[in-house]
Parts: sequence; C-alpha cells; structure tokens
Amino acid sequence: MILLYDILKTVHVLSVIIWVGGMFFTHFILRPAVVELDLETRMRLMQGVLKRFFSVVLAVSLLSLASGVWMLGRVAKQTVQAGAGFNMPLAWTIMAVLGVVMVAMFFHIRFALFKRFNRYVGGSEWESAGLALTKIRRWVFINLLLGVVIVVVTLLS
Repeated sequence: MILLYDILKTVHVLSVIIWVGGMFFTHFILRPAVVELDLETRMRLMQGVLKRFFSVVLAVSLLSLASGVWMLGRVAKQTVQAGAGFNMPLAWTIMAVLGVVMVAMFFHIRFALFKRFNRYVGGSEWESAGLALTKIRRWVFINLLLGVVIVVVTLLS
C-alpha cells in the first residue's frame, strides 16, 4: 500500500506543478507577449491556448482533488486503526480547503467565463471578448495566488 500512496502523492504534486505553473506562465509570460497583437488575433490565440490549457487543468485539478482525498483518508484510517485519534494538521486543512476553493473557482472560470468568452469570439465581438478575457485573467490570478499560498504553507509545515 506504500507504493500506491507514493504514486498518488507524485500524481498530486505533479498535478499542482502543472496547474500552478501553467497559470504563472499564462499570466506573466504569455499575456504580456500577446498584448502587441491586434485584438482579433489576440482573442483567437488566447481562445486556442485557454481551450487546451483548461482541458489539461480539468484533468489535473480532478486528479489533485482525488489523490488528495485518498491520501488524507488513508492516513486517517491508518491512524485510527493504530488506536490513535486523527487530528488533521493545520497545513493539510489549509491545503484541502484552499484546494477545493481552487477547483470550484476553476470550474467557474472554465464553464461560465470561458463559455462566455467563446461565444463572443465566435460572434466576432472582439471588444466584449476582450472584457471577458480580462475577467478570466483576474480569476486565474486569484487562483494562482491561492496555489502559491498552498505551496508555501505546505513547504513551511
């Protein structure tokens, strides 16, 4: 069972690296570089990039959530079976709560905001698409900050 735990922990950490790293890259590297493009080109490029990125994030966010819940449950079960009471460490609580918030925020970004953005791009409504993309960017930035907080709390515990 140790091997399964190690595999899930690796999946969990790699999922977080992909997700948080992708948000950082998109926000601080890609976005400033595409500002120089004309509005239509920029919106179409970001639509393609975000479609691919959000597909990956959908997978890794669910992998992260599932692996985290499994690992937490496994440790709790082993602790109780050993005759001790399980008290979840504060860092794990912060990680779990903020992780669930991050997934919920991602779902809002992907299934509400990005859907609206796609509708505007599909209708060649470039100004509206730009405003929708700004909302996506703001939500992604908040999610990035939460991800960084989780990483820092985890490393400092």
